[in-house]
Amino acid sequence: MSQKLENYLRTYRKRAGFTQDEVAFLLGSQSGAKVSRHERGGRIPGLETVLAYEMIFRTRARDLFAGPYGRVEQHILRRAKLLSTKLLAKKQDKAAERKLAALKAIHGRILKEFADHS
Repeated sequence: MSQKLENYLRTYRKRAGFTQDEVAFLLGSQSGAKVSRHERGGRIPGLETVLAYEMIFRTRARDLFAGPYGRVEQHILRRAKLLSTKLLAKKQDKAAERKLAALKAIHGRILKEFADHS
């Protein structure tokens, strides 16, 4: 499997034909320096900026920010397994069954996405 980049902002910006200053203008920034820092990974954009990039490039945030998305995905998988183990160790009731079903769905979704992208 190929190594994912931290983000693909530069790739999508170049593909769209925008300069850093033009993307900065769309974001409401004064100069392209902010976009440059985001592209290089020197600064992590806030949620509203991530959503703006998603709109500008018409691409899901998970695809634009593949590195952080992959790390979050792995973290959630590990924590979901731990929570499942804790819930299974307790007396089962309807609430615990719903939680376990939700955790199983999370696990299944992540594994399906991984298989789809491999």
